[in-house]
Amino acid sequence: MDYTNNLASGGQKALQLVYGDVTLGVHGSAGGKEFHYIFSYAAGGMESLAVEEKEWLYRSPRPTFWRATTDNDRGNGFPLRSGMWLAADLFIRCVGRKVCVDGKEIPLPLAPENNKYYGGEQAGELEITYIYETITVPKTQVEVAYQVNGEGTIEVKVHYHGQSGLPELPVFGFRMIMPTCADRYVYEGLSGETYPDRKAGGEAGTYEIEGLPVTPYLVPQDCGMHMDTKNVTVYRTTELDNTCKEKRQGSLRFDLDGLAFSCLPYTACELENAAHMEELPPKRRTVLCIYAAVRGVGGIDSWGADVGEAYHVDGEKDISCTFRICI
Repeated sequence: MDYTNNLASGGQKALQLVYGDVTLGVHGSAGGKEFHYIFSYAAGGMESLAVEEKEWLYRSPRPTFWRATTDNDRGNGFPLRSGMWLAADLFIRCVGRKVCVDGKEIPLPLAPENNKYYGGEQAGELEITYIYETITVPKTQVEVAYQVNGEGTIEVKVHYHGQSGLPELPVFGFRMIMPTCADRYVYEGLSGETYPDRKAGGEAGTYEIEGLPVTPYLVPQDCGMHMDTKNVTVYRTTELDNTCKEKRQGSLRFDLDGLAFSCLPYTACELENAAHMEELPPKRRTVLCIYAAVRGVGGIDSWGADVGEAYHVDGEKDISCTFRICI
């Protein structure tokens, strides 16, 4: 069904909304592609991102605070100073939700509030915001807002509230886990693996990466970071739906406007947990992280020296970023 032709008072309404008891569904069609998104109040995040019947979410996306420690991090004691961010990366609680339809906030449509809606609800734009609370000491909050327009584009706004007394962060951003391994990804940005203090040699261009390579360090650690990226497109053929006999490659583009990203088969915690490469689990998922802030890796004077002052990420200051998910 093409929802772009649906009209309602106030002009064209390209989105069909479904107010469930514990979820909010958003459906539409643009450019010949149908999209179906589900936002969960119970799970505290986006629960489904399906384009042309291909699912792109394995878990609800979450804020991310940790990158696997490097040899240099361990040498200068950084994980001992900032280790609480590893726990925050693993465990976080959603403490608030807010829904706006066509720019106007509405009462949270949980049951029985959702009973006043019917099956034909439409909108030109939807925004749903999740508020998360960290388990750090002291606590702080992160807001993640998803704004969906009639083209199926999702603008994601992520905001970290700095709090006095919090240690430096390894990274801050947004983590999205896809159901299966990507075939490849193509990005427009700097060549090679780059970090804030290790990017002078990167050349701007468009690069295609086959599979999801992991740098074979003796001890697994953070890798695959790409700074100053304009956009990245992830391509996947496989899916978890065993009833689907026809294997079709799908793609999802992320417009980053200068942000950093990594695209790996492991989470930071999985890399952190392995002392050798053979201890890593089989490659099953795609872990795409988009970063507003990244700590440098150092190694300027010697491995084990602290990172240059300009490349620290202050946990006491606010951090925010905006990017777009395009079908």
